[in-house]
Amino acid sequence: MKQQIPIFFATDDNYIPFLAVAMRSLIDNASKDYNYKILVLNSGISSENISIIKNFANSNFEIEFVNVNEKVDDIADDLSYRLRDYYSNSIYYRLFIPSLFPDYDKALYLDADIVVIDDISKLYFEDLGDNLVGAITDDVVNNNDTFVEYATVALGIDAKDYFNSGILVMNLEEFRKENIEEKFVHLLSKYNFNVIAPDQDYLNYLCKGRVKYLHKGWDRMALIEDKHFDDKNLHLIHYNMFQKPWNYSGVPYENYFWEYAKKTCFYDTINNMKKVYTDESKRKDELAGVSLVNRAADIISAKNTFCNVLEKDYFKNLI
Repeated sequence: MKQQIPIFFATDDNYIPFLAVAMRSLIDNASKDYNYKILVLNSGISSENISIIKNFANSNFEIEFVNVNEKVDDIADDLSYRLRDYYSNSIYYRLFIPSLFPDYDKALYLDADIVVIDDISKLYFEDLGDNLVGAITDDVVNNNDTFVEYATVALGIDAKDYFNSGILVMNLEEFRKENIEEKFVHLLSKYNFNVIAPDQDYLNYLCKGRVKYLHKGWDRMALIEDKHFDDKNLHLIHYNMFQKPWNYSGVPYENYFWEYAKKTCFYDTINNMKKVYTDESKRKDELAGVSLVNRAADIISAKNTFCNVLEKDYFKNLI
């Protein structure tokens, strides 16, 4: 029997077209030597969209939608309190995977705004040892002086070690041993820190010192220029931040996105999104980027930060 590889996404109805693109690319490039279980975490998806995504299933790919409302209902208000821009509570769902799926000891978590151009099983089989996650350092943070200072001063993390939470190899067994979910819920309900990247900042803090850093080719951020990056090592493209290929022209690696978009029933819908994306919307994106940097600067000087409030052995001292 083939080994099964669990792969998690989290989305709402608004992101279903882009999830379709991501899944098309993933399925087209995945090794046939394994079976894959795609689990889409959500808090309510239309039956039509569920049917469309499930049509991607084949002899190697099983697809399941998992409603997490019951799991997060008690803390829903806390989860949404610090959200910004286009984010929804779904960004937090990855933190609940270990307890929701106790039969899995390891899994992949992938954001929906990606295109996979290599065999995803290669990422899954990265040896994590006893690390909590395998992840890729975040180029957005490391290419902005304010964000660099924010990571260091507010989170107590060297910016070079700050990882992007959109692509994760998760050691679910270690997550459970270290009670990461319980620690997250505690911090959220007690402090609900002002942060620039809600789930990502908590994960960076909670996983500090227990991260295996993977090659940037597995989380190549389309908007960050890197003269040292060789496209021969390109495995997965992440269209994070504001300038998405379905809204803008000239986005790096946009050709990969449109290649797979054309293979989905959402191509016309996505293409039309780009046509109707107004200058005013682009102006709002620009202002949102400036606002995010300003927010980071404000947090740096605030009293209520991870570094200022939490002692080094905070959770040890709670026991």
